[in-house]
Amino acid sequence: MIRRASIAAACACILLLAQNAAAFDVPSHPLANSDLQAAFTPWDDVEALIVDELAGAQKQVLVQAYILTSKNIAQALIAAQRRGVDIRVLADAEQDAKVESSMVSMLSAAGIPVWLETKYQNAHNKIIVIDAASGHSAVITGSFNFTWTAQHKNAENILIVRRNIPLASQYALNWERHRQDATPYTK
Repeated sequence: MIRRASIAAACACILLLAQNAAAFDVPSHPLANSDLQAAFTPWDDVEALIVDELAGAQKQVLVQAYILTSKNIAQALIAAQRRGVDIRVLADAEQDAKVESSMVSMLSAAGIPVWLETKYQNAHNKIIVIDAASGHSAVITGSFNFTWTAQHKNAENILIVRRNIPLASQYALNWERHRQDATPYTK
């Protein structure tokens, strides 16, 4: 009898989850036909993976960074912008103010629009969305801060999800929602 109750409860939970996913317009199989790649520091060169993804950007790159001190990632963003890719960056205002090696001012000086998030105690996102609306879209997310330390001294991870327009579009919409609450960077 207990086993039947457990099965019934599990089925009810699955049904509830499916109904809630439909209510929020979440695709039922958001990772179908996607290419997934996970990487882990210090063993994998996560920074190089990110730079390679940025080198393939064709139309747009949206960045949400808690902190961005990686010169290689900043240079890859600037190089993409010079190729005509629309680059936009959101960064945590407090981290930008207190970390002298922040690349935010360098990105802004290169003509990349930057906004600072001030609404939250921590704007702790570490996300890059590349060409969200295209068949070669990519979402990069995980614990990896865009820093030298994340690559060389920390235990971090990233997940790259390629060719998943619904997922990339969700991340792009969330990026825009955050941008609307952010303050344009000026210095």
